[in-house]
Amino acid sequence: MARATWERVTAIERTSADLEVNAGVSVAPLLKPTGCTIVQSSPLARTSASCSMSRDPFVPVDPLADVLRHVRVSGTFYCRSELTAPWGLFMPPMAGCLWFHAVSEGRCLIEVDDLTIEAGPGSFVLVPHGRGHRLRSARRVAAPNVLDVPHEMVSERYAVLEHGGGGAHTSLVCGVVRLGPPAGPELERMLPPAVHLDAASVPHAGWMDSILAIMAAENRALRPGAETIVTRLSDVLVIQALRTWLDQDPDARRGWLGALRDPALGQALSAVWRAPDEPWTVERMATRAAMSRSTFSARFTELVGEPPMQHVTRVRMQVASAALSERGASVGELAAKLGYRSQAAFSRAFKRIVGKPAADVKRAARSPD
Repeated sequence: MARATWERVTAIERTSADLEVNAGVSVAPLLKPTGCTIVQSSPLARTSASCSMSRDPFVPVDPLADVLRHVRVSGTFYCRSELTAPWGLFMPPMAGCLWFHAVSEGRCLIEVDDLTIEAGPGSFVLVPHGRGHRLRSARRVAAPNVLDVPHEMVSERYAVLEHGGGGAHTSLVCGVVRLGPPAGPELERMLPPAVHLDAASVPHAGWMDSILAIMAAENRALRPGAETIVTRLSDVLVIQALRTWLDQDPDARRGWLGALRDPALGQALSAVWRAPDEPWTVERMATRAAMSRSTFSARFTELVGEPPMQHVTRVRMQVASAALSERGASVGELAAKLGYRSQAAFSRAFKRIVGKPAADVKRAARSPD
């Protein structure tokens, strides 16, 4: 894709409230076996009237499932790629984003750092942390920057790319998405360099074959609305990749993800994420976990890796960052909603957690550059 088009798309992504993509398309029967539900948005980022989640924070839930309920997939850009060997593409680093690649026909190599993934029909690969990586038809094939390869824009956020030397054909959908707060950024921080789903090896993966088949059919037919269907289904696959990683990877059992599996601590953690604007204290969280204050605090710090109120602050600042950049909320409004006595106290906490002043985050969201 041309650099000018990418820059225009990312400018739209920073400034448009319509950018959010609801991953909750009507595929509930396909997702039913593992009970995943996907929501549109996070508190504060969706409304200025309240920053509470819609559910009562004191209703018992499955905490691990609740993580996925709070992961909002916001699509930045999607591209259908029709490639013929020999071909190669370099996907540049994209800060704060996840790349994904869904292969419907043919085969390719996906190289992430020192890891090489052999992907074929039915493969879905998620590359988190904004990592730059390469896709090739074979090893050592030249891989120009995808931003420099000509493409056809179908809509503001969907393109068609044709590239290669005329040999064996590979068809895939590539995209760039963000995971919304509060759970999304924390979840991405723990992900490995790549997550690979293969329909042949994923349990009960009939639904995955069906989704990839639908995506391939829509790509071939190019009927009205095809890009909408493909982008929504891509978001569902992103959520499924995260769910598979949570189920299967030992690394998903450490830190706060490991704490979620604790019957007591998990309830307290998910309650904080459902309602980060509640007046949380260590005592209140301990009550939610049915533990004494001292026992709760010690166990929380041991498993999560930080004290309870520090974690609450981290969750609140993730939500605030999204509200500033996506919804144009004011610093004073956020300070009041999140329980800070002064705007100055909120601003200090924000800079400590996010790494930059709240005013800078809001200013960057307004800037088209």
